[in-house]
Amino acid sequence: MPNTPNENTPETLKNLSVSKPAEKAGGSGAVYHALRHAIGKAGIARGKEALTKLNQKTGFDCPSCAWPDPDGHRSAFEFCENGAKAVASEATAAKVGAGFFAKHSIAELAERSDYWLDQQGRLAEPMVLREGASHYEPISWDAAFDLVAGELRSLKEPNEAIFYTSGRASNEAAFLYQLFARGFGTNNLPDCSNMCHESSGLALKESIGVGKGTVTLEDLREADLVLVIGQNPGTNHPRMLTTLQQAKEKGARIVSINPLREAGLVAFAHPQRVRQALGGKTPLADTFIRVPANGDQALFQAVGKRLLELEQERGDVVDADFVKVFTAGFQAYKEHLAGTSWVTLLEASGLSQSVVDELADAFAKSKRIISCWAMGLTQHRNAVATIRDLTNLHLLRGAIGIKGAGMCPVRGHSNVQGDRTMGIWEHMPETFLAALDREFSIQSPRKSGLNTVQAIRDMKANEGRVFFALGGNFLSATPDTGYTAKALRNCRLTAHVSTKLNRSHLVTGTVALILPCLGRSERDEQTSGAQWVSVENSMGIVHSSSGQLKPVSEALKSEVAIVCGLAKRALKGRAGRINWDGFERDYSSIRDSIERVVPGFRNYNKRARQPGGYYLPNAAKERRFETDTGKANFGVGSLDVERAQDGRLLLMTIRSHDQFNTTIYGMDDRYRGVRGERRVIFMNAEDAKERELSAEEQVDVFSYFEEEERVSRLYQVIPYDMPRGCVAMYFPEANTLVPIGHVATGSETPASKSVQVEVRKR
Repeated sequence: MPNTPNENTPETLKNLSVSKPAEKAGGSGAVYHALRHAIGKAGIARGKEALTKLNQKTGFDCPSCAWPDPDGHRSAFEFCENGAKAVASEATAAKVGAGFFAKHSIAELAERSDYWLDQQGRLAEPMVLREGASHYEPISWDAAFDLVAGELRSLKEPNEAIFYTSGRASNEAAFLYQLFARGFGTNNLPDCSNMCHESSGLALKESIGVGKGTVTLEDLREADLVLVIGQNPGTNHPRMLTTLQQAKEKGARIVSINPLREAGLVAFAHPQRVRQALGGKTPLADTFIRVPANGDQALFQAVGKRLLELEQERGDVVDADFVKVFTAGFQAYKEHLAGTSWVTLLEASGLSQSVVDELADAFAKSKRIISCWAMGLTQHRNAVATIRDLTNLHLLRGAIGIKGAGMCPVRGHSNVQGDRTMGIWEHMPETFLAALDREFSIQSPRKSGLNTVQAIRDMKANEGRVFFALGGNFLSATPDTGYTAKALRNCRLTAHVSTKLNRSHLVTGTVALILPCLGRSERDEQTSGAQWVSVENSMGIVHSSSGQLKPVSEALKSEVAIVCGLAKRALKGRAGRINWDGFERDYSSIRDSIERVVPGFRNYNKRARQPGGYYLPNAAKERRFETDTGKANFGVGSLDVERAQDGRLLLMTIRSHDQFNTTIYGMDDRYRGVRGERRVIFMNAEDAKERELSAEEQVDVFSYFEEEERVSRLYQVIPYDMPRGCVAMYFPEANTLVPIGHVATGSETPASKSVQVEVRKR
C-alpha cells in the first residue's frame, strides 16, 4: 500500500517557480501571511480571539516553537508568522469526523499529500480501524480505552509496549503519561527529543553538568558575540530575530555558521516598527561562515587551537583563573589540539586559515559570548563531540555562568524541554524514580527503556506489539520512512492522540485508534471547573497556559483526561495509590504531586500561575558544575568528519518556511525563493554542472549506508549558493533517505544532516 511520504510519487512536477532568495525576514510580508492564515482558517472572530491571547501572560502558549516570551512587558501581538500559522491550523473550524472517514478509505487517503491531509481540519471524534477494514469508523471513548487497556494487559511483558511523546504535551499530561508507563512496568518512553536535541543534552551534561541551556533573553541582549550555528531562525523560531535585533543594536557581533546563507540572518524587518514594516531593515550577521555539512567539529577544534596559540603569544586569551578553579581536563585538551595539524583541521572544516583566525580573534576580543545552535549541529554522527568542542571554547574564555554569556541550544517544539523535566526519558535517574515510587507507592522499573530509533527496531523485530503516541506524527518525523512503516505495521495496535489528520494514522498496526484531543488554544473544562496547564520553554522558564477558544467539537478530551481514562483501565489492580479520577477532575492535584517528585517545583501551583512564570534552578548558571569531577569538563575527542565518498554528496534535511516540524502549511519557501513545490533538491551550481544537471531538471535521489541503497524519486534541481559537496532537501519527504542505523554516537539521534547520496538524472 503506497502510504509513506515518498511511495506516493506524483506523475509529474509542474508548479515550481524559483526566484532570487530574500535578503531579509519579517516586515509587511510576515504580517500579511500571519493574518491570511489566521483569518482564512479560523474566521475573523475566532482568529482575532486566538491571536490576541497567544503568548500573553493570561493566555495560552504558542503550540509552535519553544522560544521564550519576554519576562517583562509584552506586545499585544507577541507572536510570529509561523506561530500564527500554527494557531490558525489548530483553530480552524473545519472538522474531520465519521462522515469524512466513511467517504475516504485508508488507501485513498494514503495517496494524498501531507499538506492536503492537514488542510482537512480538526479531528472531531474517536475513530477505530478494525482488523482487515478499509475505513476508520466511530468508537466511543469508553470502548477505545477498553480496547487499548485490553491489548496492554494481554502483552507477555510490559516492555512489549512503547509510549511515544511529542513536545506538544503539557507538563501535567507528560508527568501523568510517564507515571502510567512506569506504573505499567516499562521505561519505553521514546520522544521527539531523541530525534533533535538528545545530542545537546548528552554533551552538555558531560561538559557542564546540566543538559539544558544556561542563558536568558536578557543575556542575549547583553552579549558581545553571538554565534548562530546550524539553524535558520527566520523560519524555525522567528521571534528569535527580535532578540538578535536588540543584541545587534546594543553592539553585539553576530556570526552565522551554516552551509546556507539564510534570509533571517541577513537582515530583519520588525513587523511592529513602522519604518521596518514599510521597507526598512536591521542587518544582523556580521559574518557568514559557510561551513560545509559536518565541518563544524573541525572548525571548533581549529578555533581552539588558534586561541591557544594566541595565548602563547599574548598571554591574555585563556581565562586562567576560571580554567584553574572551575574546570578539569584542560591539559589533555591542550595536548590534543597541539597534536592535531592545521592541515588536518582546515581540510576537514573546508575553510581557510583566515576564516578560522577571524573567528578566533572575535572570541579572543569578547568576554560575553553566547553560542546558539539547533539541528545543524545535533543531527550528525559526531554531534556529541562537536557540541563538546563548542563548549570547550566557552570554557577557555570563561564565557559561562556570567551575564551575557553561555550555551543556548534552541529547542524546536514548545514543551519538548518540559516533557523531559517531567520524566519523559527512557533512563531517568534513580533519584527521580525513587521519588516517584515514594509518592505513588509503586515500583518503577529500573531497566533502561527504548529511545526512538531503538523502538523502531524493536517493532520491526516484532518485539514491540503496542505503540501509543501522545501527539506528534511519528512516521513522518522519524528516519528511514519505509523501514519505520514496516515496523508500525508489525504492531497489534497503534494508537495516536492527535488534533489533526496526519500520515501516521494511515500506516497502522492490525488495529488502529485515533483519539482526538483539545488543542492548547481551547478551553479545558473538567468537573472542578476550568483548568490550566504549564509548559517549560527553551530557557527553563515554567509558566501557565490557559486555553481561550471554544473547543471545535464536544467529543474532544484533554490530554490529561485521555491519559487518566486509559490508565484507570489498564492499571486496574496493578498500581499503588494513584488517584486518576482526582487528577482528571482538578489539575492542581497533579502539580502538587509534581512538586513532591521533581526538583525545582516548590510551590508549583502558585509560581507557575504568576505572570510570566518562574525560572527553574540551573547550577551551571551559577558556575556550579554537577559533573563526575565536580567541575566543567573539557572534552577531548578525535576528529570524526563525514565526507562524501565516491563522487557522492552529503544530504542535509531542512524545513521550508511554510511548515513546522512535519506539519505542512503551504507549498512555498519564500525566503529561499521557492514557490509551488516541495519536491526539490538544492545543489551547488558546480556540483550540478559536473553531473550535467540543469536548473529544474527532474532527478531521483539515492542514499547509501552500509551497502544498503534507498531511493526517493522525482525531484527538481535548484542551483543554490551553498558549499560544494552538499545538497539539501525538505523533510519529511527526504526522511525516507535517512538510514535507520546512521545515528549520532552516544545520543543515537538520526544523522539527518550528513547522508551519503547520489543524484541521478531521470
